[in-house]
Amino acid sequence: MSNPVTVHLRYEIDADKTPEFREYGQRWIRLVERLGGTHHGYFLPSEGDSDEAFALFTFSSLAAYEQYRLAAETDPECVEAYRFAVETKCIRRYERRFLAPVFE
Repeated sequence: MSNPVTVHLRYEIDADKTPEFREYGQRWIRLVERLGGTHHGYFLPSEGDSDEAFALFTFSSLAAYEQYRLAAETDPECVEAYRFAVETKCIRRYERRFLAPVFE
């Protein structure tokens, strides 16, 4: 039995481009789901730091996540979503962490 893996992304975003980052996130929620993951959402600034956002999504295993990454490199919608972020410069940088989720 493989162990699920949850990917935690911490983004440093341009606070003036939060609407663009929201659009980017909405695109990726659907894409992660289509490519086999379970997306838990994007979390935008509310109170506190205005340039920090987060995302969480889970795959059934690290191998399934790696398959997703390979598929995303050539998937036209994924390529377009990435291009959108680059062109709008809504993301300054990001960090990725892998977590072991605990579900009931």
